[in-house]
Amino acid sequence: MTRVLVVDDSAVMRQLIGVALSADPELEVVGEAGDPLQAREAIKALNPDVITLDVEMPNMNGLEFLERIMRLRPMPVVMVSTLTARGTEATLAALELGAVDCIEKPRGSDAAGFRRIAEKVKNAARARVRQRVQNTQPAPTDAYSPADRIVAVGSSTGGVEALLTLVERLPANCAPTVITQHMPGSFTKSFADRLNRACAATVTEAQNGDPLLPGHVYVAPGGDYHLEIEGAKQFRCKVTHGDPVNGHCPSVDVLFNSVARTAKANAVGVILTGMGRDGAGGLLAMRRAGARTLGQDEATCVVYGMPRAAFEMGAVERQYPLEKLASAIRNLTNKETER
Repeated sequence: MTRVLVVDDSAVMRQLIGVALSADPELEVVGEAGDPLQAREAIKALNPDVITLDVEMPNMNGLEFLERIMRLRPMPVVMVSTLTARGTEATLAALELGAVDCIEKPRGSDAAGFRRIAEKVKNAARARVRQRVQNTQPAPTDAYSPADRIVAVGSSTGGVEALLTLVERLPANCAPTVITQHMPGSFTKSFADRLNRACAATVTEAQNGDPLLPGHVYVAPGGDYHLEIEGAKQFRCKVTHGDPVNGHCPSVDVLFNSVARTAKANAVGVILTGMGRDGAGGLLAMRRAGARTLGQDEATCVVYGMPRAAFEMGAVERQYPLEKLASAIRNLTNKETER
């Protein structure tokens, strides 16, 4: 049984979330709090397994409260947010700080939305939460010249934090890099902007027809779009409407399979933290096509689901801790190391 603390400044919303969670036989609501100060005392008294947390809270900034949780008592947190532009920015910041997942706050009549909160909480209970390792070193640029390879990265739960850790360690002239992260459509442009501000390379939300250039990172649009690559001598982004694959849109498998078909051995595939199996089959296709393939190791994953599935089917050539993946990618895409 997963013990849950519900934190929201609205008494009505606390009641609605509490009822939805209590209806699930795997969840027990052990308490509620109207602000971070009450939540702090409730955590001490009740020792919950998971917290649901509103993004904007009175008496203490919600991000400041989350930072304290992750520093003093790391635990799974699911952000429940009204996804306005301001709320989107705050939620992305929360995911960077270590929140496991986020979900749009449902309206009172949205029964399906409240059931989704219960699913998010159950998934969060299986997450491995740890303090983020801050990068204090600039991305290296010495003795690096990108080889004729592209890099394809896939991630899901825990991926916002993982991608920031990875991309901020890439050199400014990194190999062309395409990323699919399971994320709502309202998040991906803001997420790409946040990565761009933090990284030496140029990070943008992928647009259909964008040429894949060194020093550029392209993030798949969320919502009902898939990102693929196409082309021969000059690879390009292909962004299309599509149905979910493996339950996801965008899908990591869709990206990886396109890289296997198009770039073949001129690619590096990387699978990061995430729930489920999306990307495992596509990464295996990449490896069979001659690409080099890497996976995040279990110890540094928030959820060792996607990397485990890929590793167990033989799709992952080698696993690395998150903080060492950028160096591994650099070595595999560096003309200097090919000589």
